[in-house]
Amino acid sequence: MHFAVSPVPKVSDGEAFEEGICLNYFFSLGSTRCVGSRHNEGGVGVDRHDNVFVFNRGEHPMIVFDCDGNFLRSFGEGMFPRAHGVFMAPDDTIWLTDDGDHTVRQCTLEGKVLLTLGISGKPAPFMSGEPFHRCTHTAMSPQGDIYVSDGYGNSRVHKYAPNGKLLLSWGGPGTDPGEFNIAHNITCDADGWVYVADRENHRVQVFDGNGKYETQWNNLHRPCGLFMPPGKCPVCYIGELGAVQPVSRNVPNLGPRVTIVDNTGKRISRLGGLGPGLGPTEFLAPHGLAVDSHGALYIGEVSWTNWPQTFRDKPRPDNLRSLHKFRKVVPAAVVAAGERLAVQEGDRRRARASTISGKR
Repeated sequence: MHFAVSPVPKVSDGEAFEEGICLNYFFSLGSTRCVGSRHNEGGVGVDRHDNVFVFNRGEHPMIVFDCDGNFLRSFGEGMFPRAHGVFMAPDDTIWLTDDGDHTVRQCTLEGKVLLTLGISGKPAPFMSGEPFHRCTHTAMSPQGDIYVSDGYGNSRVHKYAPNGKLLLSWGGPGTDPGEFNIAHNITCDADGWVYVADRENHRVQVFDGNGKYETQWNNLHRPCGLFMPPGKCPVCYIGELGAVQPVSRNVPNLGPRVTIVDNTGKRISRLGGLGPGLGPTEFLAPHGLAVDSHGALYIGEVSWTNWPQTFRDKPRPDNLRSLHKFRKVVPAAVVAAGERLAVQEGDRRRARASTISGKR
């Protein structure tokens, strides 16, 4: 297991929303830990205890760490040929999407398989619209319905009932609303809207729960990963890949990067983006995203695959970074303001209590 954990200094600033509430201040994201690997990290998820589930393309497909990067366990050996997507469900199960196996598996957090969608190792015909041909990610509606983006060999989204019955599918190849050019990731919010990272069309499309097109978010570059925290009007974290064509590979300000937007698609903040690299504020290929209960942001990268595409004349490092953790830091001024408000509220409560006591 070729993993190494190392500290990295605090890096960048940006305005943030959390759980649908505007905090009205600037915050710092300190990159506190990185994980290096000889394999790609396909997806990342965090459970209610802030344990980190790293779905990767190595000998141990699922590796679980605590929030400090200490190894806890692994599972999935021999089961997942090409890890791609992670969805952490509210019932403490994990949905694992494997584009190489053409399946989605619902598992316990210890790795026991509860439900399988698709037929292992048997893709549907290319661009047939039938599930699955290299499916990419999974999401869940507030009612428990399952959505699967079927993005590489199809241009499709499939909706399933909680028991695994296929309810409907929508989409097709193209650039019009409701069409996809690699539906690479998918997420739902608390109101049931469905968000699809339409990667090579450089947009995120928004649908109702039955696939009716509503709107789209633009001004993105190859959106690859999506994550929305639970709650009303959440923010959305979008991992964007950089340019891949030789003619634009060295053009600055196209990513790779992570963009944070509100639930209307308005940009709040952005990390990275000027170009690829291994610095604290740089990325190679942001692929999977997750946020824990403290607001820490985890970014998984398919660095092993991306390196020879991006740095063709440089040898690939042995322990190439594949996972970032950015720690959310509240500025001292905001903490002080909160403490003052708490003192003032305490004073008001005591004054009210004294008034009530006097009237008695």
